[in-house]
Amino acid sequence: MSPKLPVISGEKLIKILVKKGFVVRRQTGSHIILQKERIVFSVPNHKVLKKGTLKSILNQAEISIEELINSL
Repeated sequence: MSPKLPVISGEKLIKILVKKGFVVRRQTGSHIILQKERIVFSVPNHKVLKKGTLKSILNQAEISIEELINSL
């Protein structure tokens, strides 16, 4: 059984992703575009990310829920 997804803000998630080697490329409205090599995706800069959005970002960034929780 995998651990429960934490409630996290877009800003906090971006800080964690930057520590993991992602680079902020640009911002379009409330969405911040991050990149690492050929992986490119956007993170909404919201106070609370929806569970589906967070899970999708983690899948795209190839980061497990455990890695995210350990980085908090």
